[in-house]
Amino acid sequence: MTPEELVRRTDLPKTTVHRTVTELVRVGMLERTPTGLQLGTLMFELGQSAPGTRSLREAARSALADLNRATEMNVGLAVLEGTEVVYLDMIVGRNAPLLPQKTGQRWPAHASCSGKAMLAFADESVVEHLLSNPLRRLTPETITEPDLLRRELDDVRRKGAAFDRRESFNNVAGVAVPIFDYAGKAVAAVSVSGVAGRINLPRFDMAARAASLAISRAYTSGPSTRALRAR
Repeated sequence: MTPEELVRRTDLPKTTVHRTVTELVRVGMLERTPTGLQLGTLMFELGQSAPGTRSLREAARSALADLNRATEMNVGLAVLEGTEVVYLDMIVGRNAPLLPQKTGQRWPAHASCSGKAMLAFADESVVEHLLSNPLRRLTPETITEPDLLRRELDDVRRKGAAFDRRESFNNVAGVAVPIFDYAGKAVAAVSVSGVAGRINLPRFDMAARAASLAISRAYTSGPSTRALRAR
């Protein structure tokens, strides 16, 4: 992104944006490239120092790689932040479309199988906050009616898995399963996605469930979680 784009998006004075960018570049939070600005090394270091997401990514790494090899589809690990999902990890599949979601990117939770997998087990206040605002439509299949989304989340709770049926992209379908911590809270979701009409959702549903269980066991048996549980 260029400084000019930042000025347009933030609606701040040009001098303020340029002064702020200069300072952020100086401390390493931003870096200049031939085409614009990008996040700097310091931002990566700060992200890696967040204990919850770091330990979760570490716990999931092996299971995500196995799931990617077994399905040859896109696999992802995401957490819920407000009304959006944040992708902690994404692995591109050999037989899957290249998607814009990348590690660290946000996506509307209601239009994502990962988001729905976590919303179904989130506090009611989270769902109410989501439904208090218009739901963004990404494709003709995106669920934007509050009552329909409620029924969808009820179905996810009963089945233990959420499906994306062309709700984020016209040509993509996927399945996601929540990952639970030792207290039974859905802390993340693991997903498998591929070309709609070619991806075998029932088969990959079972694969995602197995990966979710493996990640949950690895995460809840990690040293940081054991210490938290001991308190």
